Amino acid sequence: MAEEDRLRTYRGKRDFERTREPSGGRSAEGGGRPRFVVQIHDARRMHFDFRLQVDDVLKSWSVPRGPSGDPGDKRLAVPTEDHPLAYEDFEGVIPKGEYGGGTVIVWDRGTYEPLSHDRQGRPVDFAESLERGHATFRLHGTKLHGEYALTRFRGRDGEDAWLLVRKGPAGKAGHGAPDPRRARSVRTGRTLAQVAADGIER
Repeated sequence: MAEEDRLRTYRGKRDFERTREPSGGRSAEGGGRPRFVVQIHDARRMHFDFRLQVDDVLKSWSVPRGPSGDPGDKRLAVPTEDHPLAYEDFEGVIPKGEYGGGTVIVWDRGTYEPLSHDRQGRPVDFAESLERGHATFRLHGTKLHGEYALTRFRGRDGEDAWLLVRKGPAGKAGHGAPDPRRARSVRTGRTLAQVAADGIER
């Protein structure tokens, strides 16, 4: 599917005359392994946005409590619309009244290795593994490292939701996600409060 089609929902929710969010384009980092980014989003409800590059878009999930380094933590991940690759670099304030209005920082980013296999141990295309409802991958970020899995399930309301779970031993960085109000951007070193005070994207 063409990028234009995959981003139709994303673009339809935003007025790019008002928001500094990218309407398309690629991230500054090109080539090599696929990219991932975790953003903290202080919107109507504080949450983490977990995004994996799949082909020419970022597949996206809202993770209310953030990713955990503890394999015992099963973190709810609610799918959201595909985002452009350039969103990996977005940090700033989305204006009030716009979809997702609030402050965004880039908490972590890096590359990932797809690890999904079929029952015979043969590699499975990552987009196909997501389509089937279970995908494993290894993150190589500034803060997040190691193997994770996304698994789809049917929620109480009948809508699809996912679980984001750390696989294997607990991560070195400890358990759970950071306090989002004290966390700092890997891109600019700023906190949510500092970005909100600046009021502009750098």
